[in-house]
Amino acid sequence: MNEVALTLAISDYDHVRDLTSGKVRAEGITLTCLDLSIPEIFARFTAHREWDVSEIGLGKYAALRSQGDDSMIAIPVFPSRIFRQSAIYVLTSSPLEDPGQLAGTRVGLPEWAQTAAIYCRGWLAHDCGVELSSIEWHQAGVDEAGRKEKVALQLPAGVHIVPRPETSLNELLLSGGVDAIMTAQPPRAFVARDPRVRRLLRDPLTVEQRYWKQTGVFPIMHTVAIRREALEAHPWIAANLLSAFEAAKQRSLARAVDPAGARFPIPWVTTYAEQAEAAHGPDFWPYGVEANRVTLDAFLGFAHEQGVAQRRLAPEDLFAKTTLQAVRV
Repeated sequence: MNEVALTLAISDYDHVRDLTSGKVRAEGITLTCLDLSIPEIFARFTAHREWDVSEIGLGKYAALRSQGDDSMIAIPVFPSRIFRQSAIYVLTSSPLEDPGQLAGTRVGLPEWAQTAAIYCRGWLAHDCGVELSSIEWHQAGVDEAGRKEKVALQLPAGVHIVPRPETSLNELLLSGGVDAIMTAQPPRAFVARDPRVRRLLRDPLTVEQRYWKQTGVFPIMHTVAIRREALEAHPWIAANLLSAFEAAKQRSLARAVDPAGARFPIPWVTTYAEQAEAAHGPDFWPYGVEANRVTLDAFLGFAHEQGVAQRRLAPEDLFAKTTLQAVRV
């Protein structure tokens, strides 16, 4: 069989590096891998579908699928997963200490359809008792002015968003223009250790671990999508890519728990990996639909309730049919 040439754009994660470096091969496929930033990957693939296979935010992908856009189809590979209770920032002087206190406040976010914000709002609504309509939402770029929503929205009754193209979330927070900001990317002031800015939660790790135990939701930020034309021409590439991503990830997990020597420049990394294994099982970064059904169902419910997805999707609506069964290696 002649190999199919595909171009892949994905961030430089350790758990995909063995695939992008060629140490793991996708059967029947020759990959050309692009070294681009996540914002550039998302912007160019979402707008122009410039390459064959791409990392993409789960929120925008679900929004497009719910609108009938079939120009791309995902495989159940999830390169980025992050708990998002830590994604809310306030001024150090703020009286806000608890997420329940956000009702009646002004909260900024980079985009309503940002995946991290969808999870965070879902947590506020379902676990903290905060009505999303009780918040005055402001939309702006995190550190730069001019950011806009990239997908059409159908906002729930009572929810209003104030576009703020003239400023940034960083400036809005520092100036008191909002009471808090909700963002996957921390604002510039927080990254710079500006003493004026802190996270809302003083101990987000404890809250996030409790959330996992109570809900079984391990938030998925990104997935991997294939251009429809490539998949229609070679339907088998979806399953073969999934298998290759899985093989690369398993090699990464083995490095993380390897007691012979830490492969990552993090003190006690093996201990942390062992703790993750104890909490999540031997495959503590699972791919595939069934292993992630609880998380995917919760996310798709949040996305529909919040008007990001225009209809209630099922996990099976997101992924290529040939990848719906258990992951093979």
